[in-house]
Amino acid sequence: MPTINLITEIPGPKSRAIVARREAASARGAAKLTNIAVESAAGAAVTDVDGNTFLDFAGGIGVLAVGHCPPAVVDAIKAQAKKLIHMCAIVASYEPFVEVCELLNAATPGNFSKKTVLLNSGAEAVETAIKIARAYTGRAGIVVFEGAYHGRTNLTLGMTSKYGLFKKGFGPFPSEIYRLPFPNVYRRPDEMSEEGYVEWSVRQLENALIAQVDPSAIAAIVIEPVQGEGGFVPAPLRFLQRIREICDKHGIVMVADEIQCGFGRTGKLFAVEHYGVVPDLICSAKSLAAGMPLAAVTGKAEIVDAPHPGGLGGTYSGNPLACVAAVEAIKMIREPAFLNRVADLGSHLRGHLAQLKRRHPNLIGDVRGLGAMLAMEIVKDPVTKEPNMDATGAICQETLKRGLITIRAGLYSNCVRFLPPLTLSDVELDEGIDVLFASVDAVAGALS
Repeated sequence: MPTINLITEIPGPKSRAIVARREAASARGAAKLTNIAVESAAGAAVTDVDGNTFLDFAGGIGVLAVGHCPPAVVDAIKAQAKKLIHMCAIVASYEPFVEVCELLNAATPGNFSKKTVLLNSGAEAVETAIKIARAYTGRAGIVVFEGAYHGRTNLTLGMTSKYGLFKKGFGPFPSEIYRLPFPNVYRRPDEMSEEGYVEWSVRQLENALIAQVDPSAIAAIVIEPVQGEGGFVPAPLRFLQRIREICDKHGIVMVADEIQCGFGRTGKLFAVEHYGVVPDLICSAKSLAAGMPLAAVTGKAEIVDAPHPGGLGGTYSGNPLACVAAVEAIKMIREPAFLNRVADLGSHLRGHLAQLKRRHPNLIGDVRGLGAMLAMEIVKDPVTKEPNMDATGAICQETLKRGLITIRAGLYSNCVRFLPPLTLSDVELDEGIDVLFASVDAVAGALS
C-alpha cells in the first residue's frame, strides 16, 4: 500500500484555517515553508489535520534521522515524564544527563579523553564552542566560511553567510569574525580543474592568515564538513586536512559544526569520519535527540574544561526528557546495521537524482552531497549556472501537491534538499521519487 493518501486539495480547509490563525497570532519573521498543518506522524509518514498523508523528505530539516515518533523514543519519554520532567542540571544531577554525555564522549572521533557540555539548540552549541575556544586559547578571532550557516543568535548570525535571508536588519554583528571562501567545486571557474580549484582555495586560506588575521589571534576555525543551508556542499578532503594542519601548527581549535550533517545522515555517525580528520570540538544537535531540543559540544577534555565553573550551561540545557530521547536515538543510529542502511539509502537516492539530472540537464545543474544528505541545484542554464529560485520553489510546491514534502536550501535558495528519515523503506523511497520525477517534469514542461 502506498504511504501517500490525499483526500482533499492541498492545503485542505482545516490546514488553511490553522495557518490563518498562525499568521494572525505569530511573528511574520518566523517563516513557514508549507501551508499544511500536521496532526500526527510516524516513520516517514505525516498526516495533516484534513486527513491527508504525505511522505516526508524534509525530516524536520534534518532532525528526524530515526523517523517520526520512533516507539523506543516515545516510550522513553513517557517513562521519564512520570518520574522527572525538569530539575535543571545547574541545580542537581540526574542519570540521563550523565548517560548522554558518556555516549557522546564514546561516539565522537578522536583517541583522547573527551568531555561534553549539553545545550538546547544548534546555535547555542556553536556559540558555546566559541566560548570554549576563546577561554582555552585566550584569543578572540574566529574563522568561518562563505555559505556557512551556524545559527540565529547574534554571534552565530555574525558567523553565518547568506546575508539577505538571515541577517538583513539585525546588525551590528560581533567583531573578530573572518569569513573566507569555501571551495564549492560546482561553481569553480571554468578554466580550473577540480583539483586545481581546491589547491587554489587552500592557498586563499593560507593567504588570509597573512592578509586578514594572524594565526596567533585565532581562537577557532569553524567549518561544516558538509554545508547545510549552503546547499549540501561537501568540503574537499584536502581543504579539511589543511585546516587541521594549520590548527595543529598554531594552537587553533578546530570546530566541526555537525548539526545538520551529523548523527548518521551521511552514512557515518559523524561526517568527518569520511575524511579521517579529527576536530578538537564537534557541535551536535538536530537528530541527536530524535526531535527533542538538545544540542552538545563534545571534544578534548582539556579544551572543554577551559571555561570557569558557571560559565557554561542554561536553565533547560540537558532536560531529562530530551536526554532520554537522545540516549535511545544514539543507540539506534550508532548500530552498524543502521549506518549500512543509510549508505544504501543514500546510494539509491543519488542514483535516482542522477537519472533525473540526465532527464532534465538544462534545469538540474548539479546533484551533490554525502550519504543520504543530498541536494539538486536548479539553474536557468547549465553553462552559466545562473540560479533558478523560481523553478526551485515551483518544484517544492508541485511535490507537496502530490503528497511529498520537500524544502529548499542553498546560498541562492535554488537547491532542493533531501533529508528523509533514515528509516525510510525502499518502497517509500521509490514512491517519493515517482512524485519527484512527476513534479520536475511538470515544472520543466511549464518552462519549455
